[in-house]
Amino acid sequence: MRVAADTGGTFTDLVADDGRAVKVLSTPDDPAEAVAEGLGRLAGDQAGRRPELLAHGTTVATNALLERRGARVALVTTAGFADVIEIARQDRPSLYDIWADRPEPLVPRRLRLEVAGRLDARGEELEPLDPTTIPDVPEGTESVAVCLLHADLSGDQERAVAKTLVDRGVDDVTCSHQVSPEFREYERTVTTVVNAYLRPRCRRYLRSLASLADEVLVMTSAGGLLAANDAAELPAALLLSGPAGGVRAGAAAARAAGFPDAVTFDMGGTSTDVCLVRGGAPEPTAGRTAAGFPIRLPALDIHTIGAGGGSIAAIDPGGALVVGPESAGAHPGPACYGRGGDHPTVTDADLVLGRIPPDAVFGGLDSLDCDAAAAALADAGLSAEGVVAVVDAAMERAVRVVSVQRGVDPDGLALVAFGGAGPLHACAVAEGAGLRAVVVPPRAGVLSAVGLLCSPRQRDLVRSWPTPSDTAGLDDALAELADEGRRAVGDEQGEITTSLDCRYAGQSHELTVARIEDFEDEHRRRNGYARSGAPVEVVALRVRARVAPAVSLDDLGRPPTQRRPTKGPTVVAELDCTLWVPEGWSADVAGDGSWVLTR
Repeated sequence: MRVAADTGGTFTDLVADDGRAVKVLSTPDDPAEAVAEGLGRLAGDQAGRRPELLAHGTTVATNALLERRGARVALVTTAGFADVIEIARQDRPSLYDIWADRPEPLVPRRLRLEVAGRLDARGEELEPLDPTTIPDVPEGTESVAVCLLHADLSGDQERAVAKTLVDRGVDDVTCSHQVSPEFREYERTVTTVVNAYLRPRCRRYLRSLASLADEVLVMTSAGGLLAANDAAELPAALLLSGPAGGVRAGAAAARAAGFPDAVTFDMGGTSTDVCLVRGGAPEPTAGRTAAGFPIRLPALDIHTIGAGGGSIAAIDPGGALVVGPESAGAHPGPACYGRGGDHPTVTDADLVLGRIPPDAVFGGLDSLDCDAAAAALADAGLSAEGVVAVVDAAMERAVRVVSVQRGVDPDGLALVAFGGAGPLHACAVAEGAGLRAVVVPPRAGVLSAVGLLCSPRQRDLVRSWPTPSDTAGLDDALAELADEGRRAVGDEQGEITTSLDCRYAGQSHELTVARIEDFEDEHRRRNGYARSGAPVEVVALRVRARVAPAVSLDDLGRPPTQRRPTKGPTVVAELDCTLWVPEGWSADVAGDGSWVLTR
């Protein structure tokens, strides 16, 4: 048996390779408990049966960073650069908000240690490293981040620092050349610090999963599976672990339904994640911001907002109705769960409006309490219609961020709706954002888990290029990096994709293209113009190594129930989600079994 487990803020979804699926309430204090419970339900009368493979999407890294519950970290850096993580960039978090502050650095000033030694901009040594100048790590430090100037070009000095620290008894050392070997000192330093901050907690959690399956793989932000031991060393790559699985499956479902260009729309219990899909492939990015910190690691370009079924609705001090980002979570959950929650949520509003059948069964719960939902709304002075309108507007804005704000006409896109609450709100969001159709794939309620099980093993490698205007030796360097990628996935026959980060000379940003010759066309597509004949520089090399998944999406994509065309207004209840078809909309069935809804 091969199983995928996607841990969300409210529910943990599990899907087996024979198509069976279960939902159980998440256990935030120890997410592994919910995973173990779900595996037990899948095993049934074969109690103790151990899966051959567990593919996991986890929120442990994300929650630890958002809630600032990571390790006590010290930073070792080049003399004169201890304040890089605080100086940051000149841009402000909110241009016109004078009260907006950057997040406090994860390393306080007293734990930033400087060391003598210096490399130049080509990675060559200007000043030798003297290990005797490395300060002692203060007592109580749990993890150390090492980020020296220009170590993206040569890791020799960082390795020497790490060896000295280990010899002194420091157990956990993170070096920047192993985490994010790319130029830009601020982003590389912050990424390294975040990795060190998360690693002790993530190591403990991922090791606790080892007993649940013969092999445990973890989804990365880039949309590929990584061995749990490797993921434990690079937790900064797990900040989009759960959503990435859904995006991969959502993009595949859009292609199968005839929509190569789409926006995936994953609305769960706590958050909503959206991602642009072009030509059947999710849009990638070389880095993203999490909890206000720039994370310079490959990722799918997912935009997340705090809007989900469990999002709490309230009246703010100014008298306006607001929904989220605070969530009722799994404990106590929405009022209708009957577990002691008294705050009105989006799920309560949907239930009162009749969009969720009163006899619907949610994993780990008895029947829903419509009276409790209505009472919670009334006590807060809220209407169900108002709550739904506000949360829909927030999600419309999120869809525009990844479409209109990037110069993409929404009329040419479909909205691929999944997650426990996505199909309930998809038509309103698509109509408000101007998208022409909604696709609801088979197994929409557990689609992120489906995507996890059907994702490839993958490693993404990047290296800075020391001479941007001189490409001599570029092909040899790419070939060497490709060989490293094959070794990383343990398969000489693995699929290898190479790319380059390029820019016009003088630019401060770059685009990733397959070849230098492709840069001008990509620049025109992204920015609306190109500078023909202007010199192009190469600043980084990238390699993606993949091994095909053992389970095909086609094997799990068949609808668990027969779908038939219908017209709104109507509610369609399925095993893992509920679909709301508003008045003026009709739902047809595509060849792959997906619902395709149009106005």
